[in-house]
Amino acid sequence: MKCEVEILNPLGLHARPAAEFVKEARQFSSKILIWRGGEAFSARSILDLLSADLGCGTKCTLEAEGPDAEFALARLQALLLELAQRER
Repeated sequence: MKCEVEILNPLGLHARPAAEFVKEARQFSSKILIWRGGEAFSARSILDLLSADLGCGTKCTLEAEGPDAEFALARLQALLLELAQRER
């Protein structure tokens, strides 16, 4: 299951919001990846997420595979919006 997202945080997904995203992703049993530019990054790894260089306006794909994939994608999409709202 996949969905397209755009990073709307004015400062991108830097350390603090990335840590929140990883913490949330780890709550799910599904395998969750973030695809950017043909490269996959684990949503459960802070190092992967930071190395993905997800700046403001970056478009990427969230992919989840597992029993709670649909809920995981919905929750992570909502979290990205929440994180952007907090920094505006």
